[in-house]
Amino acid sequence: MCGRYVITSPVSKSLNLVKKSINVKDIDNYNAHPQQILPVIKKYINGNTLENKKWGIVPSWAKNKDFKPLINARLETINEKISFKKLIKTKRCIAIADGFYEWKRDQKEKIPFYIYRSDKKNIYFAAIYDEDQFCLITEKASSKILPIHHRQPVILYEKDVSSYLNLEFDGSNFLKDCNKPNLDFHEISKNVNKPTNNDVSLIQKIN
Repeated sequence: MCGRYVITSPVSKSLNLVKKSINVKDIDNYNAHPQQILPVIKKYINGNTLENKKWGIVPSWAKNKDFKPLINARLETINEKISFKKLIKTKRCIAIADGFYEWKRDQKEKIPFYIYRSDKKNIYFAAIYDEDQFCLITEKASSKILPIHHRQPVILYEKDVSSYLNLEFDGSNFLKDCNKPNLDFHEISKNVNKPTNNDVSLIQKIN
């Protein structure tokens, strides 16, 4: 799963992909986490926009007030799950990022890593939304990431963003078939474990 990521200067990073930004500030967030309001790219008839949504979807059928918001949707089963099968067909979006965090379990210890594109370019997470909420789509980890975790977000190249947002394409098939960027990673401080910690030191490599 993916439960934390980094997004800096979202407005500047999305200039080539959106027509306008709606109430999104060009600020840095080094510890984006579920239930936080975060920028996503959405498609409209007159062009794409960058706008804010809450990370985590509470389905309309969930009557329990303690229902835990769904932050990830598995690509392999997205067309089968009642919470997601309609959204992948009609409500797609992109969450823009610099990189994301994952934890490797080493016996009883969990070691945090910062994961990013090998070419250091922007990351575009495939996502779905419902009203003012969104959810990232995940897939089986690549051989490079597998030693850390068995899942990873579905990451697109910038050139594929428009195709994914185009509802004329089958969303899940497109995500399964398109090429994905190569990723790299390094170990980071356990300070990232606390969501209120939020500065550039969180992504810095440690020995």
